[in-house]
Amino acid sequence: MVDDFERTTSRWGRLTMLVGLVLSLTGPAYLMFGLDHWPGLDLVGQAWLAVALVYGVLWVAEPVSYYPMLGSAATYQAFMIGNIANKLLPSALAAQQAVGAAQGTRKAEIAAVTAIIGAAAVHLASLLILVGLLGTWVVSVIPPQVQEVFGYVVPAIFGPVLIQSVLAADRPRTALIAGGCGAAGVFVLVPLVPATQMFAMALCVVAAVVLALLVRRRDAA
Repeated sequence: MVDDFERTTSRWGRLTMLVGLVLSLTGPAYLMFGLDHWPGLDLVGQAWLAVALVYGVLWVAEPVSYYPMLGSAATYQAFMIGNIANKLLPSALAAQQAVGAAQGTRKAEIAAVTAIIGAAAVHLASLLILVGLLGTWVVSVIPPQVQEVFGYVVPAIFGPVLIQSVLAADRPRTALIAGGCGAAGVFVLVPLVPATQMFAMALCVVAAVVLALLVRRRDAA
């Protein structure tokens, strides 16, 4: 049963991701080749390189960071939907904590899948009503002083998500290792070697994973 679940998840997960990739490229491809707006290979390469330098580290760091908490099925869902760190991951962690599922288990993966479905449905409904239908009116009735508070929304989300992740995982030693690697990257590696700023996060994630595995193996022995 477990093997069937993994095979089905991998088959349909890859298929839906490929379909999403093709659909996302359809519009730009039509503009470039259908309407003859091709800017030239040099400009396309420069644009890709600029994006890769800023976000390329996330192509490695995010899957490595999220997979242990979400599992394979929920990881496919999350990367298809987006807004993982500020919406889907907190929902998944809350569901896992509510049902008492330890991360890395099948129960935790099913809880994450269910939570992501619910989060996406609520998000779409709220966008349709509060943004699509009532967006302009809602903004007009919010006092300017309150609108200034919106600048603190992102740190207000990520702070509790970090604490929730640590508590849900119930791995204090791993949390200390991850926090130490992150602090070393921010306060030691980047100041000493500024050239590593673009990929310091990826290095910290890999270092934290390797050190956590080494500690576990030594304890198990």
